[in-house]
Amino acid sequence: MAFTIEPKQLTQFQQDGFLLIRQLFPADEIKGVMKFAKTDEAIQNEAYSKRDGEGGQSKLSVNNELGPTPYSAIVQSERVAGTMTQLLGDEVYHYHHKMMLKEPRVGGAWEWHQDYGYWYNNGCLFPDMASCLIALDQATRKNGCLQVIRGSQQMGRIDHGKSGTQTAADLERVEAALQRMELVYCEMDPGDALFFHGNLLHRSDQNRSEMPRWSLICCYNTRHNDPYLSNGRHPNYQPLPILPDDQVRDRLLALSN
Repeated sequence: MAFTIEPKQLTQFQQDGFLLIRQLFPADEIKGVMKFAKTDEAIQNEAYSKRDGEGGQSKLSVNNELGPTPYSAIVQSERVAGTMTQLLGDEVYHYHHKMMLKEPRVGGAWEWHQDYGYWYNNGCLFPDMASCLIALDQATRKNGCLQVIRGSQQMGRIDHGKSGTQTAADLERVEAALQRMELVYCEMDPGDALFFHGNLLHRSDQNRSEMPRWSLICCYNTRHNDPYLSNGRHPNYQPLPILPDDQVRDRLLALSN
């Protein structure tokens, strides 16, 4: 199950701001995650909605802590955390993780934004941060898959403001970027993983289909970028125990039975 990125993939991430790895988690492992998630009372009790500019709503459940859950096992997996260390060039730690729940017909859009657009306000001096989105359902244009602007992380952090209850990037600058850079629809199958830089512009459409789009997003900061604020929304640096992939697989398969 060991996965190691190749030099050309590292170069691709540095140039494009994202790297899509197909089937990083096999179907039997994703089955275990989804079986757990569908009956997870914590998600039902803690998930909250974010409204887009057109009134659509998407639910998410954010967690700053690691525990005995399949989500935490994936956060700590060598496949994800180890790869993130290679991509960012430094030891990484768990910043937070979140389950994104875009339900059929009602799931709202996510406006154009950079994650570092608001992580900056948590006291992180550098944009040396990134996320890994693992598709738990199939993600297509019809059910609102993630869209990214290739290479937009090279623009640096741009201004953000409110759109509905979301934090959104300066639309004038986004439109200028779209005239110069490629818009990519990241259609994914369950188990595919998208690693993307904290300054990459991304968004998603409303889910107007009959298919749900659930995903797990694991967010990381680098050790050298430990926030100067100790009371930020997400935690300061602490070492992240990395779990061997075989151990993670055993945990996930145990849930699928």
